[in-house]
Amino acid sequence: MKFDDLEVGMVVTHPPVVLTREEMLAFARSYDPQPFHVDEAAAEQSRWGGLIGSGWLTCGLAMRMVYDAALKGSEAFGSPGLERLRWPNPVRPGDALRLEATVDSKRVSSSRSDLGIVRWTWRLFNQNDDLVLETEVTNMFDLG
Repeated sequence: MKFDDLEVGMVVTHPPVVLTREEMLAFARSYDPQPFHVDEAAAEQSRWGGLIGSGWLTCGLAMRMVYDAALKGSEAFGSPGLERLRWPNPVRPGDALRLEATVDSKRVSSSRSDLGIVRWTWRLFNQNDDLVLETEVTNMFDLG
């Protein structure tokens, strides 16, 4: 999608993606090896009662979904950051996660007419419609 295609209030969606146990374990072993992410026996004894995916894996999946659904082929060139990252519910092996990204604001920079700025809220939901990720993201678009 191009900057001009995005409208305030618009919801960009991506169909569900299933996270496998193997994907969750491989990511956690490399980047977030806390016991409840990598050790099934320890995870069973934890407050989570079983293996859960790393929130950072969930963020990576959200980024991929937004790229595929909106940023691929756009003028987007980066992000100065995000606000309010939350993981209100755990992700379990076999969960099917879907994206809803709501455009909250869109503007051309007041100091640079070749810079478009979009703020949107990304949400991932599992197959039970439980919210598993919510964050407010800013993306920059090259309008020059």
